[in-house]
Amino acid sequence: MQFHHHGYVSGDPRVLPAAGSGIDRPDDLPDEMDVLIVGSGPAGMLLAAQLSQFPAVTTRIIERRDGRLVRGQADGIQPRSVETFQAFGFAERIVAEAYNIAYMNFWGPDPAAPENIVRTARTEDYALQISEFPHLIVNQARVLDYFAEAAAHGPGRIAPDYGVEFVSLTVHETGSHPVEVRVRHLTGPRAGEERTVRARYVAGCDGARSGVREAIGRVHTGSAALHAWGVMDVLVDTDFPDWRVKCAINSSAGNILHIPREGGYLSRMYIDLGAVAEDDAHRVRETPLEEVIRKANAILHPYAIDVKEVVWHSVYEVGHRVTDGFDDVEAGGDRPPRVFLTGDACHTHSAKAGQGMNVSMQDGFNLGWKLGHVLTGLADPQLLATYASERRPVAQQLIDFDREWSTLMARKPEEISDPAELATYYLATAEFPSGFMTQYGPSTIVADAAHQQLAAGFPVGKRFHSAPVSLVADGNVVHLGHHARADGRWRVYAFADAPAAGEPSALAAWAHWAAGPAGPIAVHTPAGADLDAVFDVKVVYQQAHEDVDVARVPGLFRPRSGPLGLVDAEKVFAAAPSAWNPVDIFDERGLSRDGVVVVVRPDQYVAAVLPLEATADLAAFFARALRPTP
Repeated sequence: MQFHHHGYVSGDPRVLPAAGSGIDRPDDLPDEMDVLIVGSGPAGMLLAAQLSQFPAVTTRIIERRDGRLVRGQADGIQPRSVETFQAFGFAERIVAEAYNIAYMNFWGPDPAAPENIVRTARTEDYALQISEFPHLIVNQARVLDYFAEAAAHGPGRIAPDYGVEFVSLTVHETGSHPVEVRVRHLTGPRAGEERTVRARYVAGCDGARSGVREAIGRVHTGSAALHAWGVMDVLVDTDFPDWRVKCAINSSAGNILHIPREGGYLSRMYIDLGAVAEDDAHRVRETPLEEVIRKANAILHPYAIDVKEVVWHSVYEVGHRVTDGFDDVEAGGDRPPRVFLTGDACHTHSAKAGQGMNVSMQDGFNLGWKLGHVLTGLADPQLLATYASERRPVAQQLIDFDREWSTLMARKPEEISDPAELATYYLATAEFPSGFMTQYGPSTIVADAAHQQLAAGFPVGKRFHSAPVSLVADGNVVHLGHHARADGRWRVYAFADAPAAGEPSALAAWAHWAAGPAGPIAVHTPAGADLDAVFDVKVVYQQAHEDVDVARVPGLFRPRSGPLGLVDAEKVFAAAPSAWNPVDIFDERGLSRDGVVVVVRPDQYVAAVLPLEATADLAAFFARALRPTP
C-alpha cells in the first residue's frame, strides 16, 4: 500500500481523501446523477466501489431494504474473486475470517451395506494448484460489507440509499440525462413518496426478479430442471466425521452437498429433495424445514445430525436461464447502451457450483471502469457496448457448466457407473469454477494474439496471472499483480530485454518512445494530471534487484506523483531468483528474453502482448481503446 504522496497521513491510509462528488455529498437522493445503480448485491456493491474511484462521476445506489444485508444467500468465494478483493484492498482481512476449502471429500453407498454411506475419495481443492489465492466460504453479507467500505472510503464516498425502491424507467433518445427513473421511498421522512430522478446511465443489479430487466423489455430464456433442493445454514451436534470438510454425498436416499462455513461451527447443507412434477406449481417450496432435516439424516445414515439452530433456510427449484440481452440496445442498434443488467438480473442457475456471486461481481468489475472512462471523457461511449458482448458469453458458459454439475450431483445410485466420476469432473473442470476460464475475444479493448508466443503465460483476453518479483527499491519480494489496485487505470508491464539498466537496449528505446510526444501517455493523459493518472507503467528487469542501478532506470518508470512531486519507487522490479524468491517470472510465465510488453485492462484482463519494438501497434491499440486528450 502506498500513501503519504499527498502529504503525511496519520489516520487509516485506506480512507482516501474525498474529491469531486465525494465532497459535500448530499444525504438525499438527488434529482440528477451520472450513474444510478439499482440493487446493493455483489454486482451493485462492486460497481459502486469501482465508481468511487471516479469522483468526477456522480453515482448513487438505491436499495429497497432498510439497511445492510444480514444473512447472505451466497457463500462460495472462488480464487478469481479473492484476486478481485485484493485489488479492492480487503483480501487479507476477508481470508482471515473465512473458511478456507483445502479438500473436498466424496461419499457414496457402502457396497457391503448400501443403506450406509462410506468415504470414496479425498481430493485437494483445485485452488491449491492454480492460484496463490484460496477457495473460500464466507457470508455474502460480509462481502457486501467490505465492498461498502471500499465505496465509502474511495474519493467519491459512495454509500447506499437504503429504503428506496425502483418502480419503473423510461429511456429517452435526447437529453443530458436520458434515463428517467421512477422511485419510491419506503423509509425515512419521505416514506411513501414517489418521485422521478434522471441519470445518464442505469445499472440493474436488482436480482432474479429484476424490475430494471422488465422495464427495458428483456426476458430470461431457458428452463427449469424440475428438481428441488433444500438449503440450510445450521449449527449441529453430529458424529459425521467430515463435518468440517466440503463433501459431495451420494446415498440410496438422495444427495447432499455439504459446505463448512466460517467461524468453525456453522455449516451449509444442500439437500436433494428429488424430482418435481411439471404441474407442481412451486408447491415444493412449501416443504417444511422438519422434512428437509429428516431427509438430510436419511442421506447421512449411519451418521446423524442433531440440529441445534437453523440460521437460514430455503427450498428452491433448479433453473438455468440467461437474459436475451444485457443492455437496452436491440440487436443491430447502433446507439451506445444506457441501461445495463448484471448478476442474477441476467443469469440464474443452481447454487451448488458456487458461481452466482462470483460471476456477478465480475459483471460489476467489467462495467465499472468502462462507465468511469466514458463519463470522464477518457473513452468513447461505444466502449459500453463491449459490456454485453463480453459478459453474455460468460453467462452462457456458466449455465452450461452448472447444468452439467447439478445433473451429476442429483444422480441416483443406480445411475452411477463410476464412483469416482464426480471427483474426476470436479478436478478436471477446475479452471472454470475458479473463475480463470473467462477469455474475452478481440475487440477495441482486446488485441489479437499474434505475438502470444512472447508471453505464453499471459494469454490475451484472460486475467493477468500474477507471479512473484523483487522490488528493486528495497529488495522485498512481492506479487507483481498485487500492486494493481482497482483504481480504473490501465497497467502496462514492460519486461526488459537482457541489457542492464542504463545500457542501450530495446527497453530503453521503448521507454523513450512511450514517454515522448507520440507515446500513449502524452496522447491520452489529461493535461495537468500525474504522469501515471491513466497508465500505471512498470518495468521488470531480468537481473537481480541488487544489480539494477535505479539511477539509470528511465524516468518513465520513476514518475513524480501527487502535489508534492515525490518519486514513485514502486514501479521497478527484478526477476532473477533470490534467497527470498526462487521464481523467475520470465521462466514462470514463458516470457521472451528479448523483452515483451503486456497491457492489462483496469479489470485485470490481458489486453495485448507486443514486442518492445512494436510501438506503432501499441499506439494504434490505445487509439482504439481511448480518446486522445484535447
